[in-house]
Amino acid sequence: MLHIDYEWGVNEAVSLYVMKFGGSSVGDIERMKRVAGRIVEKQDEGHQCVVVLSAMGDTTDDLIDQAKILNENPSVREMDMLLSTGEQISVSLMSMTLHSLGRKAKSFTGWQAGFRTEAVHGKARITDILPERVHKALDEGNIVIVAGFQGMTDDGEITTLGRGGSDTTAVALAAAIEADVCEIYTDVDGIYSTDPRVVKCARKLSEISYDEMLELANLGAAVLHPRAVEYAKHNQVKLVVRSSFNYNEGTVVKEETSMEQGVVVSGIAFDKNVARISILGVADTPGVLAQVFGELAREGIDVDIIVQSGVQNGEADFSFTVSLEDREAALTVIGQIRSKLPYRDVTSEDQLVKVSIVGAGMVSHPGVAAQMFDVISSQGVSIKMVSTSEIKVSCVIEGTNLEGVVQALHTAYGLDTDQQAAVGGPQVRR
Repeated sequence: MLHIDYEWGVNEAVSLYVMKFGGSSVGDIERMKRVAGRIVEKQDEGHQCVVVLSAMGDTTDDLIDQAKILNENPSVREMDMLLSTGEQISVSLMSMTLHSLGRKAKSFTGWQAGFRTEAVHGKARITDILPERVHKALDEGNIVIVAGFQGMTDDGEITTLGRGGSDTTAVALAAAIEADVCEIYTDVDGIYSTDPRVVKCARKLSEISYDEMLELANLGAAVLHPRAVEYAKHNQVKLVVRSSFNYNEGTVVKEETSMEQGVVVSGIAFDKNVARISILGVADTPGVLAQVFGELAREGIDVDIIVQSGVQNGEADFSFTVSLEDREAALTVIGQIRSKLPYRDVTSEDQLVKVSIVGAGMVSHPGVAAQMFDVISSQGVSIKMVSTSEIKVSCVIEGTNLEGVVQALHTAYGLDTDQQAAVGGPQVRR
């Protein structure tokens, strides 16, 4: 049969779909039934279906809460044993639901589906996928249901991929089985120019490039996990983000998109999970930064923005950002190295946010960063730190100013839906 699929045109052999449904999509039994109906519809169109599921609703959070009631500092290994059960519940219930609808279906844990990972609990990376059982089940006419978020090491230890890891499971599996399309179903219609809960007139993008989506995901946009976008880009997986609650067209994530005239910034992201640490009065000698950030890296602490001030009296100050949950661990590391690396003082701040603009059009349009700084300044807000790349500019500001700054930037870069109507239609990337 012929199938018209978004921007890819008419294809005769678009037949293997990976469909990923998040926790909100399968949050209760009624939603589970609705998702089963979507899967059946896809199969009835003539397609083979591999479905990746997250845990139902707040299951993962509930399991974490239960663990911490019993032990405030539970073993990371045992947490992986515990948290991996959430997705197993989802896939088994979905398989049973599909059986009740007269469909052949078979559920697999991550390791049964062939996911092998590095030996890191809580945020393991996939090292290999051996999908023979998935192919066999498909050949037998089954809808295959795979638990997201999990895998197994070569020596048989259960691991999880970190929060949002089901996205990564879906895209990596789509690459491994050479699926024609990977659809990520969520509770929103697609990728928006910013969070529509903050900016009511945010617009949905019809398309976005892998590079832009990767920046947005890394900068706080929660619709897709960054590692999932990395897999999609590396393996050229055709990726669509769409709602599980309606049939609206979603957003296509692809290699390149043609840009309409005047569109420079595609989206605005923000991250509330930011802490700034400043080390004051460090000797200005070669290797200081390497020593500090080497120690942080050895403890698995990711550092984002780094700023060093000018040197006075042979001493320098520098600041960097980490996630809020890593702040205490980072301060501990810095305290431990003081005997080897003397400094005058160390300070930290929370209640901060990182606001970022992203757009491939920034490469050929000078002055975009200056405009951002001007807009933030016009809101009476001070910028604490800045980071840039070819297609993004990020500013760290006080968290209390977040909504006003995001709205002002959204308007300044012509992203509001009413602005698009005024210039003759949506300024979307096609």
